[in-house]
Amino acid sequence: MSAYYRTAPHALSYAIHNNVLRFHQTRVLLNVMGLFSHTDNTDTGPGPNLLASKQVIITGLSGNELYCTALCGYTPGNILVGNSVYSLGALGNIAANVHSGIGGEIPQYSNMISEGRRLALEHFEEEMQQSGAVGATGLTNDIIFHPENIEFLSVGTSLHRQTNGQDAGVMTSSTNGQELFCQMDAGFQPFRLAFGNVAYSIGMGGNLLGSLRQMGHGEVPEYSNIFETTRNLAIQRISKHASDFNADCVTNIRTTVLPIGNKGIQEMIMVGTASYHPSLSQLAQQLGTPVTSGLTAQELWSIAKMGYTPVRLVIGTSVYSLGVLGGIKAALRGIAKGQVNTLTEMVYGAREQSLKKIQDQASAVGAEMVMGVKTYIYQLGANLVEFFAIGTAVTRIDGIAPRSEQLPAQAIINDNDTFVDHTQQTIHLGSHDQQNSAASQQVPTGQSNTTV
Repeated sequence: MSAYYRTAPHALSYAIHNNVLRFHQTRVLLNVMGLFSHTDNTDTGPGPNLLASKQVIITGLSGNELYCTALCGYTPGNILVGNSVYSLGALGNIAANVHSGIGGEIPQYSNMISEGRRLALEHFEEEMQQSGAVGATGLTNDIIFHPENIEFLSVGTSLHRQTNGQDAGVMTSSTNGQELFCQMDAGFQPFRLAFGNVAYSIGMGGNLLGSLRQMGHGEVPEYSNIFETTRNLAIQRISKHASDFNADCVTNIRTTVLPIGNKGIQEMIMVGTASYHPSLSQLAQQLGTPVTSGLTAQELWSIAKMGYTPVRLVIGTSVYSLGVLGGIKAALRGIAKGQVNTLTEMVYGAREQSLKKIQDQASAVGAEMVMGVKTYIYQLGANLVEFFAIGTAVTRIDGIAPRSEQLPAQAIINDNDTFVDHTQQTIHLGSHDQQNSAASQQVPTGQSNTTV
């Protein structure tokens, strides 16, 4: 039996989510104070006692997120934490037995980091069960380096149902409260947070043929193939994780590249929400894997309004060599402050090659276009650069349409920071924007990114 065959419990779960969302979109929002707690009924004379004892909830939701989750039928619970701490010695022992000079995946690192991330999520869900929550939003899956240890950390805001009755089961999502509403209103029922990772070396010394190619200038196919295969492992693994929950799609995938230690090892981590849409099951069966999307939830809602659906997250990578002579010429030309022809040609060729790769991948799955393409350039050393492109292939499909005619303003307003810290001495947790900002500060120099 296919992994995507919808059993009766899954159909019932989707129907419950669908009906609950429709109900809460057509009713007046609950009184804001009622969302938080029950007030002590002690008689304090005329008028309400605003200082009466209340059960205080500590939530990570903003005011706009609070509004959007209420539309989904949820009330906020407390911020919850799940973690798992490993000794940095574990990484050191692995590194001592790994030859990291040839590039490609280092399975020992990938497996250990994946296990640490999994345990942090498992501990978070245990906290959820103890608190009686039915869901969590804004769930992160981070790595924090301490002086002697490495901590895998999951932080999110728990959610409770506004009304009693039959529940659709536990839900955990990497989306924030605004994105959660957009996703559910577009017809995507969130199941669980899903992730896929790969740890790899950026070393270049062990491949003799590749080293010889560095003497010339142009693409080095040996390295391009290694990096393309390695980066695609993250997509394969997040898809497999989603399949474990019988999901037919993974939405809102965020991709981050992080340095691991100081031995030229990096991790590519993809985090998204394993979800279900009744119109995507057949497409997932044809693909043989869940649909994957790197679009934001707001973008997902917008393309659904136009009758489009994501098909696959596509990536293309090309490693190019500047060459010894090219490097000297480029350096001399740079002194004259004119156009660096060698670099211009190389970057142009690398960009075209990577974009052609994602175009071919999209064509192979019957997509009509690739949206949200972003490009990155990584300096690999020894006159080598990697050009990396990532986007989401989409196509039109029947049965894709949001429930609402338009999104409420609260679902698209950007929350402004009301606390600004320029010391760069803090570790930010529980916010995707802060998380991505912190991650970007750790990327080695020589990387740039542009949006195509």
